[in-house]
Amino acid sequence: MYSADHAFGVCFGRPGTQMAASDEVRITVRGRGGPAPPRTAPSTRYPVACEIVLALQTMVTRRFSIWEPVVVTVGRIAGGPKDNIIADEAILEATVRTFSGATRELARELIGQVAGGVAQAHGLTVGIHWVEGYPATVNDPAEFGFARGVVEDLFGQQRFAEMPEPEAGAEDFSFVLEQVPGAYLNVSACAHPRVEDAEDNHSPRATFDDAVLPDLALLLAELAIRRCALGFG
Repeated sequence: MYSADHAFGVCFGRPGTQMAASDEVRITVRGRGGPAPPRTAPSTRYPVACEIVLALQTMVTRRFSIWEPVVVTVGRIAGGPKDNIIADEAILEATVRTFSGATRELARELIGQVAGGVAQAHGLTVGIHWVEGYPATVNDPAEFGFARGVVEDLFGQQRFAEMPEPEAGAEDFSFVLEQVPGAYLNVSACAHPRVEDAEDNHSPRATFDDAVLPDLALLLAELAIRRCALGFG
């Protein structure tokens, strides 16, 4: 359920790719630590980590097609325990969002190349730890059309909106869609009288109106009944 984007009770989605794949990467920049200012230890750990962040942003805009969006967001940078200590390691943690399997694999390859190349240029090394998350959520066009038709039959055309483009969020239902044709729909439980002022799901100020739940129960039951009537061949 969504707390924003659409008026209360509106279902929304799109055929094809609806949501992104989501992976995590941890980049550890390694070298010999020491005091700051350095006497014998190179002080490049942290500047190199910052350089890697910038290089990853350039990679996104120059190594991928503009028609295949890629988002690399470094959400955490960690280093030593104190301002006058250069630790042996600097750590970057990032989320990586892609919209196709091919782009997902290329992003994994290039992030390692870029981080390793920048570190090597400064006499350092990196460790790359990749945590594979959710694949892209891809709706089967025929199943999406079926689900949309049920929504509109039950509640009217005004209760459905087609998303013009995918969103960068991720969803574990994507694993199901990798195995069988299906469709994933969102629904608005927006409790704000003005949708444009409503806070997004991830905001601590997001609010939801659970009065939408009876409609959702009806929709799920009707989807099941009609799908059983059609068969699963």
